Order: sequence, then structure tokens, then C-alpha cells
Amino acid sequence: MTYRPTPYAPPHRPRSRLTRRGRLVLLLAAALAVAVAVTATLLLVRDERPAAERPRPLLVPEGWRSAQVYTAVDRALGLPEGAARKAATAPAAALPLPAEARGNPEGYLFPATYPVLSTTEPEGLLRFMVDTAAKRFATARVAEGARAHGMSVYETVIAASIVQAEADNPDDMARVARVVHNRLARGMALQMDSTLNYALGRSTVDTTHEDTRSTSPYNTYARKGLPPTPIGNPGDQALDAVIDPADGDWLYFVTVAPGDTRFTADYASHQANVAEFNANRRTGRT
Repeated sequence: MTYRPTPYAPPHRPRSRLTRRGRLVLLLAAALAVAVAVTATLLLVRDERPAAERPRPLLVPEGWRSAQVYTAVDRALGLPEGAARKAATAPAAALPLPAEARGNPEGYLFPATYPVLSTTEPEGLLRFMVDTAAKRFATARVAEGARAHGMSVYETVIAASIVQAEADNPDDMARVARVVHNRLARGMALQMDSTLNYALGRSTVDTTHEDTRSTSPYNTYARKGLPPTPIGNPGDQALDAVIDPADGDWLYFVTVAPGDTRFTADYASHQANVAEFNANRRTGRT
């Protein structure tokens, strides 16, 4: 649908993809998982391991939502649909999540490449993903960076998940992170379509006025502050962007064409950029 400006002065128009970068970056980011692949495999399997079976890689891309991870785990392990979700949310699972997460692993199913066997148990695999995230998020650098911006580590992960969903590359991630910080500092609603899409279980570049009336706590058009949980599983670069954002006074951004994301502090300039985005959409350039 054609973009319709709202009185909330939305900062952006996101792209429709959830995963932003290629497999090479993901494999590099997965160095920890690969380095401990043998140990992980032994920890994740059931009682017996077929002697001739070689571990198969399960790729979890940056930005995937937990629902996507569950589906991939079910398929990789040959389990019925919903088995991984059930394993993750079962009281007995008790994944090592921060108290703020309230048992919701969203944001903590760390994007990496994981080794699996036919005997791998979903609970063990998901636990290893959460353990990997906990190690990445528990560094002094992350803790100090969070404090510097008046955030908890969990809030930093939430912000990183938004940045992951909104930006295509590290430079834009750093700028989007600055927009998030600037809007929070001013008490402005974030107005990120990515959070609204999460609430509505979709991914799209089209947001209507009706969408922004959603009563979901993830509707950052209507509610100020961060959403209650991450909206996906961010990678290292998105987390780095939130900790060390670019310098700028930007409050708005819009990708008017592939590779051309514009940031501004002036709403009139933003409206002009949005008009160019809409023109490009009509001519098929976006």
C-alpha cells in the first residue's frame, strides 16, 4: 500500500527481509560454536551416537525470530512441528535466560552454525544456543556499553534486535542505533515498523493507520520506550552498534532505494525522502 504519514512522525521505512547479511558473516560470527562443535555435539545428543554419523550444520541466520529457529530445529532433527517450541517453553527446560526475559528465549537463540546429529535433543540444542548468547552478552564491554546508555544488558539486546531488523550493513546499523538512542532520550515513540511487524507476525514494508492502532505492547507507534522483549535474535554487529552508535542528531530514516538509506533530524526532509521512497515503489525501484 501507499505510505500514509501519521502524526507520530515515523522514523523509517524498513525492508521486507528479516535476515540482512550473507552466510559468510554468519559463519564468522559462529566461530565459538564451530570451535566447540565436538563438545557441543556430545552435550546435545541423546543416549547413543551412531558411530558413522557426521554432524550436520544447522545455520541460524542473524535476525531470525524464535519461531523461525524452532521451525529450523524441528526440520533439522526430523521432529514434529512444534516440538522445539514445546521444548523451549516447557517449565522443566529452564533455559539459562536473564530474569527480565521471563522464560522467553527471543533474542537469545544466538545466530551461528550449530552441529547436529539424528540423536540431538531439541532442548539441549536450544540450551546451547542460549548459552552461546549468554557468553556473547556477558562481556564487560557489553555491560559497560549498556550502562553508558542507561540500559540493562537485556534492554541492549532488545535495541540490537530492532537494529538488526532495520539495517542492511554495519554503517547503517550504527546510524539506526543512534536514532533509537536519540528517540528514547527525547521521550519519543520509536515508531519502528519492525516491532509492529513482530506483533502482527509478518514482515512487510507497508504499514497502515489501522496497523498502528494495535494494542500490542510491541506497537512502538502507540507505546513509548522499548518493546518488552527482543523481536529477533541479533548478531554481534547489531549489538556493537547499540553499544557504540554513530554520532548524529538523526531522528528519522528511510531506505529510498537499495543501498540508499537516508538519515535526518528534520521531519520535512524526512517527508521528502518518504515521497521519493513511494515514487520508487510505484516504479518498481525498491
